[in-house]
Amino acid sequence: MRIALPLLALAGLLVAARPVPAEPVDPRLRQDLGAALDRPHSPADRFDQQVWFKDYMRRLRPFVPDAEERRRLAALVFEEAGKAEIPPGLVFAVIQVESHFQRFALSHAGARGLMQIMPFWREEIGRPGDNLFEPRTNLRYGCTILRHYLEREEGDILRALAAYNGSMGRTIYPEKIHRAYRQRWAEGR
Repeated sequence: MRIALPLLALAGLLVAARPVPAEPVDPRLRQDLGAALDRPHSPADRFDQQVWFKDYMRRLRPFVPDAEERRRLAALVFEEAGKAEIPPGLVFAVIQVESHFQRFALSHAGARGLMQIMPFWREEIGRPGDNLFEPRTNLRYGCTILRHYLEREEGDILRALAAYNGSMGRTIYPEKIHRAYRQRWAEGR
């Protein structure tokens, strides 16, 4: 029984300690993320989607072997990247580096899902019940956050990716994603 008490105290500390943003949250990003999550889902243009699908289904095969899962993921990325007005290929590059396409990926810092979203965002926008392992929710958060940083950094992809990951001033992470984007995911490649 002596061991159980310290373990319970440790468990309480771990639950109470929630990851917080490294810098204050930009109020505009908080507002944009909340609005994006409340936006209804809209069907993508069927022709564009079909043309895009054929190419990206081939590119995704090494990472997502199951054809139906690949189709669902491609459809979600196409839709959510379109809503955020960012290249779907950039989203795939982020997913490749962040989670290697593992829906239930959990980082040592607590980031969750395909695009590795930090849980503090749910509280920031008043949606504590959102499931960050659910692909649509994860992609909506990730694409909105990435779009914000692309705008803030005036289209500088490397700086936006560094901000997305919280690694401003370091180049390894953004260069890794940018390389994946150029080599595998960029449109017209």
